[in-house]
Amino acid sequence: MGSPPLKFEIINVNVPDGSNVIIGRSHFIKSVEDIYEALVTSSISIKFGLAFVEASGKRLIRRDGNDEELISMAVDAAKSIGAGHTFVIYLRNGWPINVLNALKNVQEVVTLYVATANPVQVIVAETEQGRAILGVVDGFVPIGVEGKDDEIERIEFLKKIGYKR
Repeated sequence: MGSPPLKFEIINVNVPDGSNVIIGRSHFIKSVEDIYEALVTSSISIKFGLAFVEASGKRLIRRDGNDEELISMAVDAAKSIGAGHTFVIYLRNGWPINVLNALKNVQEVVTLYVATANPVQVIVAETEQGRAILGVVDGFVPIGVEGKDDEIERIEFLKKIGYKR
């Protein structure tokens, strides 16, 4: 007897200018409420949309957030990925660094795959039962090593955005 068919797919996740995306895995429908709480209490100015792919029961894409456009983007990405217990968060007016520790402390969160403003590709495997995230591609292949001018530029950028004095 042969093995059931296994397919692989690359899902391109759109990350518009001025936004970031976080993709992770959780394990319970209550994740929507707890992730919402973690995000909304991390920053008073953050805008976000959240989508969670339910893996059993009604198998719906659950959604929440405080910005309709970002909620819609998160739902679209979650639909494309289609892997159970996956969540997608789009952020504006904040950085992933502002929310990652809060997300890691959400009891239902199992793992975080990516948090970035770069183009993202999600590598998905599909069996007759469902879909799973195998990994992500975040950005592009390096083309060199940082030199002194690049180091100065990096430090100046961090000062400009308030992460270094």
